[in-house]
Amino acid sequence: MKKVMTGIMAVSAVSLALAGCGSSSAPAQEGAAGTGAANTGKPETLVVSTWGFSEDFFKKEVYEPFEKAHNVKIVTEIGNNAERLNKIRQGSSDVDVIYLSDYYAQQGIESGLFEKIDRSKIPNLDQIADMAKAPLGEEYGPAYTIGQFGIVYNPTVIKTDIKSWKDLWKPELAGKLTLPGITSTTGPMMVDAASLVSGSAEFNEDKAFAKLKEVNPNVVKYYNKTSEYVNMFSQGEIAAGPIMEMYFKDIQAAVPEAKFVSPEEGGYAVMNTMNVVKGSKHKELAEEFINWQLSKEVQEKSAKAKVDSPVNTTVQLTAEEAKGVTYGADVIGKLKKLDMKFVNEKIKAWTDRFNREITQ
Repeated sequence: MKKVMTGIMAVSAVSLALAGCGSSSAPAQEGAAGTGAANTGKPETLVVSTWGFSEDFFKKEVYEPFEKAHNVKIVTEIGNNAERLNKIRQGSSDVDVIYLSDYYAQQGIESGLFEKIDRSKIPNLDQIADMAKAPLGEEYGPAYTIGQFGIVYNPTVIKTDIKSWKDLWKPELAGKLTLPGITSTTGPMMVDAASLVSGSAEFNEDKAFAKLKEVNPNVVKYYNKTSEYVNMFSQGEIAAGPIMEMYFKDIQAAVPEAKFVSPEEGGYAVMNTMNVVKGSKHKELAEEFINWQLSKEVQEKSAKAKVDSPVNTTVQLTAEEAKGVTYGADVIGKLKKLDMKFVNEKIKAWTDRFNREITQ
């Protein structure tokens, strides 16, 4: 029986598992953790709101160097995107810096929850990919990682090549396919992909939903959590479906023959952002922390550990190191980016329509 998943999927890094890297001592280069801050007296507290994935790694490689360099104590608030954003919206949080997927960050902007950043205080912005510099506008925070939403399939089960979004509609995938739920972070991307498959040059909602209705009988289950996808794939319940590239290593560990495909029409950019929360008493320190997250040192170690895909263009990875991460100007340049303001305006209507027309 098909189960419809309507919860919210937290986009975290490995694009969605949140982490970064640094050295265990205060770096000296501009834009890294060490900026000459005094290390005497009682430390200030910087409250960081995050998903909590790769927590030990993040604490050791990002927090501790920054704490040492700035005489600061970092305290974390952990939860998914929706939970953490709601805490700020309700005024029940003293967060200074918040990590959110661009989908939720746009909601925060529209609710007036973030400070306008001073880009002169974040010099490492000059080193990051253009797409990441101002994904939601110049006044708000950058994306510190960009992941790719593409397709994974098992070629020992699916005997036809999968190269395109339209290949998800092939009859060979019937009873072997999963798609993201409409209210998951990547759900709107699947709506846009369906519009592409319909042949429409511009986004067409009616055509998109017609194509989703057409593929619906082939879907085993609409997944909400990436762990559901990985488990279904590992157990042979599914053999194909779109997912974020950063989770491919988990799938391949269970099913070595699995393949990740960046569709020929282009994959979708999944961006995690950083913003300073409205009313923060440590705005400049928060901006320094964002700058540190964008530094070559953090970005490179994070990428090599397969924790986050780098946006800093000075990071150099070998072919082996680049496996499983979204890396390189040629790769990032081909990604499609949804207009998150438009998505947030439409998501309620899309959700109602999806539940009424597709999964009724």
